Amino acid sequence: MSEAAEAAHAKFQTLIGQESEPGEWIQVTQEMINQFADVTMDHQFIHVDPEAAKNTPFGGTIAHGFLTLS
Repeated sequence: MSEAAEAAHAKFQTLIGQESEPGEWIQVTQEMINQFADVTMDHQFIHVDPEAAKNTPFGGTIAHGFLTLS
């Protein structure tokens, strides 16, 4: 394991059993969704094609599940 990974692991070990506060909210943009699609190679139209996604029950594109989780 790299030194950075070991340091991160040690830091996380000290946080076991503690609650963490939620982070700041961010606005997910279509550009962020497109970049996530590129990285994950998930280019389903519901994520990256606003025109086609208009005809779905959502009325537009939706973010990938793992993007919203992150």
